[in-house]
Amino acid sequence: MTWDAYLKGFKAYLRLERSMSENTVDAYMHDVLLLRNIIREQDESADIKNISLQQLQSFLQQIHELGLAAASQARILSGIKAFFGYLILEGVIQSDPSELLEAPKLKRSLPVVLSIGEIEQLFAAIDHSTPEGQRNRAMLETMYSSGLRVSEVVSLAISNLYLDVGYLRIVGKGNKERLVPVGSEAVKHIGLYREHIRSRMTPAKGAEDVLFLNRRGGGLSRVMVFMILKELAAKAGIEKSVHPHTFRHSFATHLVEAGADLRAVQEMMGHKSIT
Repeated sequence: MTWDAYLKGFKAYLRLERSMSENTVDAYMHDVLLLRNIIREQDESADIKNISLQQLQSFLQQIHELGLAAASQARILSGIKAFFGYLILEGVIQSDPSELLEAPKLKRSLPVVLSIGEIEQLFAAIDHSTPEGQRNRAMLETMYSSGLRVSEVVSLAISNLYLDVGYLRIVGKGNKERLVPVGSEAVKHIGLYREHIRSRMTPAKGAEDVLFLNRRGGGLSRVMVFMILKELAAKAGIEKSVHPHTFRHSFATHLVEAGADLRAVQEMMGHKSIT
């Protein structure tokens, strides 16, 4: 079999057996394609079954010389290790040449967190006189109230709202479901948005159950949410780097500061590790 055949099988494995998101699948495929291209530059006839630890170390050295950050190098290495793990699983190779590869040491830095006052400044910067403004208030209240990932908020379904009992059903990474509480302010603004904005829109095909819609009736993109937050932060005079994950970090930090149990916060956020 050729590299292309193994890559095709690896992609199917990530999607079907590992249940990875399309973004993660694309990242892993990019990593392995990078490996293939660099190895082919050294030896066009290189057999995937005979890749050595030395070749992989040489590959890591080359991506290091490209000037990639340690975090990027570590992510690429995780994709490579997943690929060789797949080859072992399929019986293509008997030993894993990536087993002894070491990732660059990462500096663990604390994430950017907004204060409660800064959260209020952001909300105050929203123009509530526009349909988009009312949608944005409901969406950002929901993100902050429930600690949602940006992918979770843009795909949030109306059928997964249990506002009468104060909960949302979230489909997170790997299609894992969890119930998360939603605060009264978020419930109020979701209700206003649904009653005055969402009910008057004609959803695009496939977006009938999506809560937050763009002007054309389709679902919002993650990039659009990023841009909304960036513009609001500038308008509010907040100089910190504000992005969707900032809301998630702020949600967790404010809960812990208020005395919430770490394990409970971990479960609400859908994290495998408490770290």
